[in-house]
Amino acid sequence: MQTLTLIQPDDAHVHLRDDEYLKTTAPATAKQFGRAVVMPNLKPPVNTLAQVRAYRQRILSALPETFSFDPLMTLYLTDDITPEQMLEIALSKEVIAAKLYPAGVTTNAEAGIQQIETLYPLFEVMQTHDLPLLIHGETNLSHVDIFDRETYFLTFLSTLIERFPKLRIVLEHITTQAAVQFILATPNHIAATITPHHLLLNRNHLLSGGIRPHYYCLPILKRLEDQQALIAAATSGHPNFFLGTDSAPHRIDTKETSCGCAGIYSAHAAIELYAQVFESANALDKLEAFASFYAADFYRLPRHTKHIQLVKQSWTVPDTIPFGHHDLVPFWAGDMLAWTFVTENQA
Repeated sequence: MQTLTLIQPDDAHVHLRDDEYLKTTAPATAKQFGRAVVMPNLKPPVNTLAQVRAYRQRILSALPETFSFDPLMTLYLTDDITPEQMLEIALSKEVIAAKLYPAGVTTNAEAGIQQIETLYPLFEVMQTHDLPLLIHGETNLSHVDIFDRETYFLTFLSTLIERFPKLRIVLEHITTQAAVQFILATPNHIAATITPHHLLLNRNHLLSGGIRPHYYCLPILKRLEDQQALIAAATSGHPNFFLGTDSAPHRIDTKETSCGCAGIYSAHAAIELYAQVFESANALDKLEAFASFYAADFYRLPRHTKHIQLVKQSWTVPDTIPFGHHDLVPFWAGDMLAWTFVTENQA
């Protein structure tokens, strides 16, 4: 039996939701990852230090005591945050980064920003005090085709990088060949996360032969050539690309409806999904750095010293997973994965 041993990985982008749903999501993420950068798009958004502290405690309370896990908290940028408040947040060291959502671009982004330029005073504070900016990199202009919204946004991002040349930025869940090329052409303090679903799927999987609501996500799946560019970036060994699942659960009834929610849940098998991609690309030797080193280095955190193990043993992903008082359909439901995670994250 083939065994794959890795330094414990980190998830640099995850949605845990809240309340009863944390009983599903928090242990699933903490089982594999030592740390995770937790997204703040709750209702109401997590945009004060008090809300950050309370949310972090709810996450920790949902975990078994045997798990050793550090939720890295983020702040939802809204128009009403002042530079003085941002200074307090940056100095507190309780927030790992601030998250920018253009208004309306994804789940619970209604409180996001219409005119990003209004945040420039906050970016000044963040740059001065080295608080990273995480960006959902899509325009919210309705006339721009949904398949072009990430590429369209890159022009604005270039302007932002020029104006704030020392601001560390993560372009989250990139989906296009254009975004890969953009990251490769920017300085080392500009990075990107890549999800398992954008590595394993393209828009044909979503739309060909019928619409598959459980493959609907934002940013939306793109062309085959975009998928291939993402695989090449993830397996390249370039330190500016690292693991971020964007695991984003929704109940079945909110996916299978006339206006379904965007999001794919992958926390149940995150590292196995990435292993499948890297093995197919003949790049298993590059998985550890992508999963365990590059995000820690970017966020200036110590690399873990513990290890996890996977074994080459196939298994079938369940059709559904309990989610609060409901169920969800996990990514890869009903299909086989070649690797099995065997080492839980114990304290």
